[in-house]
Amino acid sequence: MAVYDSVRYASLDGRNVLITGGASGIGAEMVKAFASQGAIVSFVDIDREAGQATAATTGAEFIACDVTDIQALRCAIAGVEDKHGPVAVLVNNAARDDRHAMADVEPEAWRRTLALNLDHQFFATQAVSRRMTDAGRGAIIMFGSISWMRGITGMVGYTAAKAAINGMTRTLARELGPAGIRVNCIVPGAIVTERQLRLWATPDSNQEFIDSQALKFRLDPTHVARVALFLGSDESAGCTGANFVVDAGRS
Repeated sequence: MAVYDSVRYASLDGRNVLITGGASGIGAEMVKAFASQGAIVSFVDIDREAGQATAATTGAEFIACDVTDIQALRCAIAGVEDKHGPVAVLVNNAARDDRHAMADVEPEAWRRTLALNLDHQFFATQAVSRRMTDAGRGAIIMFGSISWMRGITGMVGYTAAKAAINGMTRTLARELGPAGIRVNCIVPGAIVTERQLRLWATPDSNQEFIDSQALKFRLDPTHVARVALFLGSDESAGCTGANFVVDAGRS
């Protein structure tokens, strides 16, 4: 189990942090990482059981919420702000990398894929930006994926959403920068999570990832969480509109 004590980000102590999709995988690791730095951490997720378990082990506040329900997401964010003040760090982590053949995609499924991976990142940013602007500062961390950079097949809705986040990050960095709000994007590569192990991992695929990377080890959620801490802290005060690729050199 990772312990986040090799670096202490003093600016995160007491800072109001909100993470979407924080119940499991990369999201849960970021909840743990920010909580270990003394931040006031809240997270939303649709999975109540996993969310309650993560809250119990980290001391973070769990709010059950389907991020595709934008009104519910707005209400959840408003509740966090009413309780803890303006969100200082927003981590737009929630996503679902479902596989699908291009020929099988129907309009309803396409729209749901975008809602799961793209829409909520904009609307959560919109919601927190109002009080961040009043505070004169804020850090927003978007989440992309190297899948669109590499043209990975079998997930065109997911790659389309993740490619769009690249453009959205750059535009929002320009729009919100004058208010002191930074917008950056973490772009993970092949990260070993419980979901990946359960659904797709095989000995052959494991070796294929290692062979395609410059660094010869499998990445796990801690590698992403450490970058998120940097981007949420004042140590990244001069960084905005940028992609921070965490893929061991695969792309």
